[in-house]
Amino acid sequence: MITGTTKVCALIGWPVEHSLSPPIHNAAFAAAGLDYVYIPLAVPPDALGAAVAGLRAAGLAGINVTVPHKVNIIPFLDGLDRSAEIVGAVNTVVFAAGRAIGHNTDQEGFVSSLAAAGVTIAGRRAVLLGAGGAARAVAWGFIEQGAAGVIVVARDAAKAAAFAASFPPGRVAGCGWRGEAFAAALGCCDILVNCTPLGMSPHTDEEVPLDWAALCSGAAVCDLIYTPTATRFLAHARERGHLTVGGEGMLIGQGAAAFTLWTGRDAPREAMCAAFNEALCRHETRNKN
Repeated sequence: MITGTTKVCALIGWPVEHSLSPPIHNAAFAAAGLDYVYIPLAVPPDALGAAVAGLRAAGLAGINVTVPHKVNIIPFLDGLDRSAEIVGAVNTVVFAAGRAIGHNTDQEGFVSSLAAAGVTIAGRRAVLLGAGGAARAVAWGFIEQGAAGVIVVARDAAKAAAFAASFPPGRVAGCGWRGEAFAAALGCCDILVNCTPLGMSPHTDEEVPLDWAALCSGAAVCDLIYTPTATRFLAHARERGHLTVGGEGMLIGQGAAAFTLWTGRDAPREAMCAAFNEALCRHETRNKN
């Protein structure tokens, strides 16, 4: 039951109705026996500053931030933790003592999803497809965990180069989709990650343009997409015998990290996973009807 003492957390984005975060977090609060509730709030871009000020004034415990606000929210915050500073984007805000501090738990969520699948990062070479905000979080996760190298690939080679230059010197390299550099990167890749939205519901027929024959046969293949959990990208990887990691682990991992920031408690991951599976079934059923 929601009362006057219930602490409120929220998701802000535009739109938010597709998100599976509300059932996941509410299941986590219930499993932990906490008097918290999590609600989705659709915030149009031109109202972002007013929304942050209002949520702070209303005494919320914290918020998650999704597209298109992850970067634009930064000027309205009082500070950033190191992960958010490096990544240049915020997906979690903690309200405490009148201050709003931005965090980025995406890289922690990604790293934990690889660990759960038995994929080692230290000393491995990673190739990231896409040069957006999700790729920035993943790249920082690889750097923090001691990857031997990170190569980001984008349609626009100049964008990939600018992405690489924004990280500490020598830690990330960039190249375009076409050319020998991409093929060479695939050939010595230990971990390949799709950081693009290609293949996400409802556009499940879209796929990253990839020469699978060029990919190292022992590479682990990851997709950040979680709707659907079995993308065409991952299906092709499985057909070729690659170990695959879907995006649901990152979703749960980043949510678990946010839960801990808001509550100071370890997250009940099993309850979160069960809630994700139930919510995904409902989501897929709605899309079929």
